[in-house]
Amino acid sequence: MSSTLSALLEQANRIMEPEAFQDYCPNGLQVEGRPEVSRIVSGVTASQALIDAAVERRADVLLVHHGFFWRGEDPCLTGMKGRRITTLLKHGISLLAYHLPLDAHPALGNNARLAELLGIRITGGMDGSARPVGNVGVLAKPMTANAFAEHIESVLGRRPLLEAVGSEKIERIAWCTGAAQSYIDKAAALGVDAYLSGEVSEPTIHIARELGVHYFAAGHHATERYGVQALGEVLAERLGIEHEFVDIANPA
Repeated sequence: MSSTLSALLEQANRIMEPEAFQDYCPNGLQVEGRPEVSRIVSGVTASQALIDAAVERRADVLLVHHGFFWRGEDPCLTGMKGRRITTLLKHGISLLAYHLPLDAHPALGNNARLAELLGIRITGGMDGSARPVGNVGVLAKPMTANAFAEHIESVLGRRPLLEAVGSEKIERIAWCTGAAQSYIDKAAALGVDAYLSGEVSEPTIHIARELGVHYFAAGHHATERYGVQALGEVLAERLGIEHEFVDIANPA
């Protein structure tokens, strides 16, 4: 079966509501390809490796979390970016990207999906907004920091960096996938036992120690593989088309 690019885009924008976010990049259609769509390939980042995988799989649409045209970058389509976009255009593949909307979606978002995988019950958002980028919740059962680190590794297939400095057991936790290490101050102010992000910076460890909050850095890529998969599956089901997630390994 097949659908159209316009129908796909309409469905994706209806689900993601990109107009509700002040983002660092355009959300939605970034590169326009052929008008008919029968196969979506999804992945975390629109790297050349993922684009080549989409070509190999004869995708009509590449759906990602990290696309192109970030605020403050050189807008010229030269070098690496030029080669990526040339490949998409040559093969008629459209690029759809959703950044903050895909982090914040209450059911399909990276934070929501990670919570489900790790057995965390969401109790609220870190910033109190209607569409929070980052959440607060409670574990299904209290765990030591080391036990929770082992649990993360078993689920994500990647050993997290752990700075264990807080209470003996973790019950309340805040988290935000990707490069959200700077939210640790906000998490500590909420009185949680632990904070989890994707990336870590040098100051993050000192902040965790001084504020007495267990800190986990579980990997930018590892924590953001699940939202785009969930969105791709929903779009494929609604439109009666095919979807495949391709995981391009990244240790960051």
